[in-house]
Amino acid sequence: MAEREYTEPVDECDARGRLNPAARGWSRTPLLRANLRRAWGRKKKWDYWCVNTPEVVVSFVYADVDYAGLANVWVMEHSTGLQAGGGVLVPFARGFSMPELVCHGAAQHVGKGFRLRIAETTTHTELQTSVARTPEGPLEVDIRVAKPAGHEGLNVMIPWSDRRFQFTSKQNTRPATGTVRLGDRTWEVGEDAWGVQDLGRGIWKYRNRWNWAAASGYGEDGRLVGLQFGGKWTEGTGATENALCIDGRLTKISEELVWDYSWDDPMQPWRVRTPGSDQVDVTLTPTFDRYDVTDVKLLKMEVHQCFGTWSGRVVGDDGVPVEIDGIRGFAEEARNRW
Repeated sequence: MAEREYTEPVDECDARGRLNPAARGWSRTPLLRANLRRAWGRKKKWDYWCVNTPEVVVSFVYADVDYAGLANVWVMEHSTGLQAGGGVLVPFARGFSMPELVCHGAAQHVGKGFRLRIAETTTHTELQTSVARTPEGPLEVDIRVAKPAGHEGLNVMIPWSDRRFQFTSKQNTRPATGTVRLGDRTWEVGEDAWGVQDLGRGIWKYRNRWNWAAASGYGEDGRLVGLQFGGKWTEGTGATENALCIDGRLTKISEELVWDYSWDDPMQPWRVRTPGSDQVDVTLTPTFDRYDVTDVKLLKMEVHQCFGTWSGRVVGDDGVPVEIDGIRGFAEEARNRW
């Protein structure tokens, strides 16, 4: 299966709000203008960031799903499982605004006792938040995720039809620096700290399930390796969100991968592999399951996001195998009605 690679800016939708045929395909840099329109209640827009360090994980969410807006921050300490965070859920996404040009501009929420900001510059992404009160004390995060010159990521359109479709930008192996403060604790973000992005802009089906896995770290030969795998929601569309990023260069994988894991026992290993070759064969050993569920009848979102370390073998476009052993990342399954 071959997917079209495009290299020029493109609009996501046509004048009727349907998928622009020119937006089908993928690119190595974000080139899309997410001019979503009509289809009220089906439009879903979000920016998600996860910064994974040797000591902590920090995630940011800023989302507009038409009938609700969500801004959230979450922190977890690897060694203890300590968690803290905060956020808001705003009916009809009042006050939420996101730039049409993906991976540009800023998105922010400022409220009483909670502030969150995701801002793009030419050299880095700024992730900033403050939560006045958590059970562990006030939370402050100030992180910069670098944009190395020439760095490539996966930007791909998943087309269920011309009325239902999703653009996603997945980026990894981007160095992160900054500070996380929680009560009287302070964690410095720097060495071996990586940012992972999931940006989504689309018009969705009501019921959906997806897999997502990501990791960043150094292979046994010293090369910088990023894993980006997805599944379930892309099946039958002719597009995938599977790729490797090795030393900042993208290898697109245009076939569905095989996922072996247990929804009922998610702390068991997660194995992901290419079905007909040895291009990918990696296994996540989980150390923490972030289980989350939001259920307000018509709206339900349930996810097991398992953090841990990946080991195995991958092969990029250059044909040279890379062995990985213990690089940090996660894998998840989400089940949604939204």
